[in-house]
Amino acid sequence: QVQLEESGGGLVQPGGSLRLSCAASGSIFSINVMGWYRQAPGKQRELVAAISFGGMITYVDSVKGRFTISRDNAKNTVYLQMNSLRPEDTAVYYCNAEARISRFAPVYPYWGQGTQVTVSS
Repeated sequence: QVQLEESGGGLVQPGGSLRLSCAASGSIFSINVMGWYRQAPGKQRELVAAISFGGMITYVDSVKGRFTISRDNAKNTVYLQMNSLRPEDTAVYYCNAEARISRFAPVYPYWGQGTQVTVSS
């Protein structure tokens, strides 16, 4: 099994910054894509940003230029630097990892428990 532990959420004023971290642990053979999703009340979960093992990155349009995703493959950790935060960024942010637990195992999506980000004055 693979466990994902998130940290870094909290309450911040509009225009402020937060940095989320997510560390994967357990029986990890390899991790392909790591990413961050978010879900606001009454809305569907959406992809915020994702990064492949090789460093290919994608962002949802609403965070481009404000959020930066990065990854430390040696530590199986992904980060999300969030700048110029807006009230509409308020949501529970979930870490995701597409991982294998052995060489011949299928890739399986693992999820963190979520961390609350609230942007409010």
